[in-house]
Parts: sequence; structure tokens; C-alpha cells
Amino acid sequence: MYSPTTRLLSVLELLQSRRQMSGSEIAQRLEVDPRTVRRYIMMLQDMGIPVEAERGPYGNYQLQRGHRIPPLIFTEAEAIALTLGLLAIREFHFPVEVAAVESALAKAERVMPEKLLARARALQETITFHLDFLPSRVENNFVALLSSAVQQRQQVRLRYRSWNGEETERDFDPYGIVFNEGFWYTAGYCHLRRDLRTFRLDRIAALEAKEHPFERPEIFDVLGHVLSSLFSRPGTEQVEVLMKTTLAHARQVTSPDLGTLEETEQGVIFRRAALHLEWVAFFLMCLDFPVVVVRPRALQETLQQMAARAIQMTGGHIEM
Repeated sequence: MYSPTTRLLSVLELLQSRRQMSGSEIAQRLEVDPRTVRRYIMMLQDMGIPVEAERGPYGNYQLQRGHRIPPLIFTEAEAIALTLGLLAIREFHFPVEVAAVESALAKAERVMPEKLLARARALQETITFHLDFLPSRVENNFVALLSSAVQQRQQVRLRYRSWNGEETERDFDPYGIVFNEGFWYTAGYCHLRRDLRTFRLDRIAALEAKEHPFERPEIFDVLGHVLSSLFSRPGTEQVEVLMKTTLAHARQVTSPDLGTLEETEQGVIFRRAALHLEWVAFFLMCLDFPVVVVRPRALQETLQQMAARAIQMTGGHIEM
């Protein structure tokens, strides 16, 4: 649990990292009420730190222009969070130069006292990451460029290579970025197709920002759109399974990234697209309620083959 001193330093860190922040935003980030934030601001001012405050319901706080605070010492929780975050970025092959990760780790270690340094070194030397998938390689600047375009609502120009090798150039309004199962995606409005589209970043051959603003829909579920696009992408089998259980139970055993669920009178319909049906068959075999494969026929055949192999493994006899 954070102490008042730690929260006070957190307020100072927030003000150093941003041009200005409202009291309500600081309160939300630190999970305190706005009156507590005002008390922290007064404490900082009493310490001689020039925090300027704008009065009124929409007032903001900011450090005096040109003022810089000497680097602060990390708390133990911050040191662990920073080290684990940088290690994960490196091991998951996030679009960041390895040298930048190593440099950031080295800089962080320089300001850590001996106890925290030992803890950070222990994390680096003892943790092993095991990945069931090989994360896709993305140009290092693509995520940064796209995130800026999303935030500033600026159009981009991209050259894209589709799943069948076709290359096209198009103007695109990016609404957000999603990292899912080892791949980076962006979703938004494609001016070439005049519709919403999802693009994989490792298939983008060229990307540049344009000085052309766009209006983003007020309500747009980036993750939901990306997952829906993946479930219906070309070159895959369209899976449809009737789960004879309740929607609540189906949600407990089926994460949103596995597929979509629709409640019906007969039960729950599970849908998704799959390049490989074996893992879908294995997933269905592990469920603790009856299921009926509606389509495709290939999935039914895969389950029959698995059943035949299982019977063969038991010497042709099944004991109930």
C-alpha cells in the first residue's frame, strides 16, 4: 500500500512528465480524492517547488516553466515494475531497439541504491520467458508513428502487403493499436476501400504521417473490431459450434480472443475463424458440457480422427 510520501512524490513525477494536469486527472491516477491532491500540491509548494495552479472547476497544475527537479530515487515497487517491463519488452520483441532497452536498464540501475540494484539484477538473471509463439517483427518506428497519429487524429499513408501478397497504397485514419497473440494490428477507416479495415503492422511496407486531420467516431471498440476481423479473415475455416450451456458458463471457459458467443434458445453459439482446426478440436474436447459442431465438416472429421486415435491407444476398448 502506498504511503503519503510515495503519493506526494508520484504527484511530482506526474507534473514533471506532463506539461499540465488537472486535479481530477491526478486524483484518478493516484486513486485519491481531489481534496487530497490539493493538499499534496500545497505540500510541494511549501517545500519550495514552484507548482502553478489555475483556479476554477477546470483548473490545471503545472511546474513553473524551465524548472527541473533532480532525478528521484526509485521505490522498490517502481524498480521492480520498471525492470520487469523492460525485460518483457525485450523478450517479446516489441518494436524497440534492443540497445535502447539495455541503455534504459543501465540508466535505471545507476540511480538505484544497493538493495534495489540487487533486486533488479536478480530479476534479470533468474527470469526465463517461454513463448508459445514467435512475435512478429515490426519496424521500430511504426508503432510510435501510428500511436502519435491516433492521439493527434492525423491521417497516415501506408503501403500494405495483404495475406495473398498483393501490395496497395492507401490513406488511412488510425483509430487505435492492438497487440494480440504475437501480432500488432491497427484498425480505422481506409479511404481506398471506403470502410473500416484492420491491418497487421508486420505487413506494412512503408508508413508516413500526413498533415490531414480526421474525426474519430465517439464510440469505437478497437479491440472488438480487430478480433471480429480476425474471426472472419480470408483463407480460414469458419467455425460454428453449439455449446449446450448458459452464456455465463460459456464466458467462464471461453476468453474473448478465442471467438464470439451468441445466446440462443438451444444454447450458446461459438464462432471464430481458424487456420488450424486441431487446436479448436482440442479446446472443444476439454469442455465440461455437451457441444455440437455445426460447421465446418473438416472440424467434424478432425474430431472423428482424434476419437479413432484415442480408441486405438486404449487397445480398441472403451470403459465407461
